Amino acid sequence: MAGAGGATTWHDIVVETLRRNDVRLVPYVPDRVLTPLIRAVEADPFFTAFPTAREEEAVGIVAGAWMGGMRGIVLMQTSGFATLPNVLASLACACQIPLLMMVSERGTLGEFNLGQAMVCRTMRPVLSALGIEHHTITRLDETEFVVDRTIRQAIATQAPACLILSPLLTGGKAFSA
Repeated sequence: MAGAGGATTWHDIVVETLRRNDVRLVPYVPDRVLTPLIRAVEADPFFTAFPTAREEEAVGIVAGAWMGGMRGIVLMQTSGFATLPNVLASLACACQIPLLMMVSERGTLGEFNLGQAMVCRTMRPVLSALGIEHHTITRLDETEFVVDRTIRQAIATQAPACLILSPLLTGGKAFSA
């Protein structure tokens, strides 16, 4: 797929990789950085995409869908991750659900919001403490490989996994000076 100007974008690659791995359900908490991806999955009839009020709600929906035979992924930004350790530990990890998460990384590279920065500093240690596989995607040329292999590993090992989208990949959120 090609984005504006004929170039392939990170979100085009993610959409195609989700499709190839039959990941159809995409609950999300709205986020400016994820907007191109959200618009793409909402416009594509292959996907069932919809906003949720909270990240824990989206996790519960994807976990339930997995139990019913459907694959899904939760989309959120860094600050939303801070609400998830309990539900991840008590549901996704405990029940061996290959819960997929995609997080747009805030809290780094010029961030002005202290709350975002605090969660950014703790997100990876929390994921590691819970034994959740996580990968940060920084370059367009690695996006397909990392997304595809992370999905496959999560399903094969029946374990949650998190894909973190670096501002180096997405351009991040624009801040006014």
